[in-house]
Amino acid sequence: MSESRTVEVFTAGCPLCSDVVDTVREMACQSCEVRVVSLQDESGTQRAREVGVQSVSAVAINGTLASCCRGQGVSRGTLREAGVGVPI
Repeated sequence: MSESRTVEVFTAGCPLCSDVVDTVREMACQSCEVRVVSLQDESGTQRAREVGVQSVSAVAINGTLASCCRGQGVSRGTLREAGVGVPI
Protein backbone atom coordinates (compact mmCIF):
# COMPACT_ATOMS: atom_id res chain seq x y z
CA MET A 1 0.00 0.00 0.00
CA SER A 2 1.56 3.28 -1.06
CA GLU A 3 1.34 6.49 0.91
CA SER A 4 -0.33 9.54 -0.58
CA ARG A 5 -0.55 13.20 0.22
CA THR A 6 -3.76 15.22 -0.05
CA VAL A 7 -3.19 18.75 -1.31
CA GLU A 8 -6.20 21.06 -1.09
CA VAL A 9 -6.15 24.36 -2.96
CA PHE A 10 -8.77 26.78 -1.63
CA THR A 11 -9.94 29.16 -4.33
CA ALA A 12 -12.47 31.91 -4.92
CA GLY A 13 -12.44 31.19 -8.65
CA CYS A 14 -10.48 34.29 -9.67
CA PRO A 15 -7.52 34.42 -12.10
CA LEU A 16 -5.01 34.78 -9.25
CA CYS A 17 -6.40 31.65 -7.62
CA SER A 18 -6.22 29.84 -10.95
CA ASP A 19 -2.50 30.62 -11.12
CA VAL A 20 -2.01 28.98 -7.72
CA VAL A 21 -3.99 25.92 -8.82
CA ASP A 22 -1.78 25.66 -11.92
CA THR A 23 1.39 25.98 -9.82
CA VAL A 24 0.30 23.28 -7.38
CA ARG A 25 -0.69 20.93 -10.20
CA GLU A 26 2.67 21.51 -11.92
CA MET A 27 4.55 20.77 -8.70
CA ALA A 28 2.50 17.73 -7.68
CA CYS A 29 4.03 14.29 -7.89
CA GLN A 30 2.43 10.85 -8.13
CA SER A 31 2.04 10.81 -4.34
CA CYS A 32 -0.05 14.00 -4.40
CA GLU A 33 -3.80 14.03 -4.76
CA VAL A 34 -4.68 17.62 -5.66
CA ARG A 35 -8.17 18.81 -4.78
CA VAL A 36 -9.49 22.23 -5.74
CA VAL A 37 -11.86 23.49 -3.05
CA SER A 38 -14.20 26.24 -4.22
CA LEU A 39 -15.26 28.78 -1.64
CA GLN A 40 -18.26 29.47 -3.82
CA ASP A 41 -19.76 26.20 -2.54
CA GLU A 42 -21.05 25.78 1.01
CA SER A 43 -19.09 22.54 1.44
CA GLY A 44 -15.92 24.34 0.35
CA THR A 45 -16.54 27.17 2.77
CA GLN A 46 -17.09 24.68 5.59
CA ARG A 47 -13.88 22.84 4.74
CA ALA A 48 -11.97 26.14 4.68
CA ARG A 49 -13.25 26.92 8.19
CA GLU A 50 -12.19 23.47 9.41
CA VAL A 51 -8.66 23.98 8.11
CA GLY A 52 -8.44 27.60 9.30
CA VAL A 53 -8.26 29.42 5.98
CA GLN A 54 -8.28 33.21 6.53
CA SER A 55 -7.49 34.38 3.00
CA VAL A 56 -7.28 32.89 -0.48
CA SER A 57 -5.57 31.41 -2.31
CA ALA A 58 -4.58 28.93 0.36
CA VAL A 59 -3.07 25.45 0.27
CA ALA A 60 -3.41 22.72 2.87
CA ILE A 61 -1.38 19.53 2.87
CA ASN A 62 -2.96 16.60 4.68
CA GLY A 63 -5.34 19.01 6.42
CA THR A 64 -2.70 21.50 7.61
CA LEU A 65 -2.28 24.93 6.06
CA ALA A 66 1.08 25.47 4.41
CA SER A 67 3.18 27.99 6.35
CA CYS A 68 2.90 30.47 3.46
CA CYS A 69 -0.89 30.41 3.85
CA ARG A 70 -1.21 31.03 7.57
CA GLY A 71 -1.84 34.76 7.29
CA GLN A 72 -4.15 36.52 9.64
CA GLY A 73 -6.54 37.63 6.94
CA VAL A 74 -8.36 40.93 7.29
CA SER A 75 -8.39 42.37 10.79
CA ARG A 76 -10.43 45.29 12.09
CA GLY A 77 -7.47 46.51 14.13
CA THR A 78 -5.13 46.62 11.16
CA LEU A 79 -7.73 48.38 9.02
CA ARG A 80 -8.35 50.92 11.78
CA GLU A 81 -4.58 51.55 12.10
CA ALA A 82 -4.49 52.21 8.35
CA GLY A 83 -7.21 54.83 8.76
CA VAL A 84 -10.36 52.97 7.73
CA GLY A 85 -13.27 54.50 9.62
CA VAL A 86 -11.14 57.23 11.14
CA PRO A 87 -12.29 60.74 10.14
CA ILE A 88 -9.63 62.88 8.48
